[in-house]
Amino acid sequence: MTPEIKPNIFTLVQGSGEGFTQLNAFDQALLNAGIGDSNLMRMSSIIPPGAKETDHIDLPPGALIPVAYGSISCSKPGQVISAAIAVALPELPDQPGVIMEHEDEAPLAEVKTKVHQMAAEAFRYRGRRYREIKTIGAEHHVEQHGSVIAAAVLWYR
Repeated sequence: MTPEIKPNIFTLVQGSGEGFTQLNAFDQALLNAGIGDSNLMRMSSIIPPGAKETDHIDLPPGALIPVAYGSISCSKPGQVISAAIAVALPELPDQPGVIMEHEDEAPLAEVKTKVHQMAAEAFRYRGRRYREIKTIGAEHHVEQHGSVIAAAVLWYR
């Protein structure tokens, strides 16, 4: 039997970037968020029971990092793009939390409002109560090629 491997800490990060191409802009956004030298493993959207939030996680360069994220890239000069993430934390510590992501060609305030509603709804249809919903996001005004990311990074301590 394989032992259970479960992250026990998480942090919320956001970043934006402008680049030569959309991929370069995305790479800049990752660096701006502090996760650009990692190999991101996109995961579904659950915070393990008992996981604690921390302000910063020292990620080993090149490591495989579990992350839930929303991002958008765009090549329309003048366009506003935003990405946000919401983490709903349960009232009961033995229950998992929920992560929701949203991105759009819209101002950050709109995107954060929507993702907050998404997290609340996820708890509603699970029949659980949350004690808190945290949101974080990034907005960018595209010059040539822009990108934004908002992410929940999970790790082990």
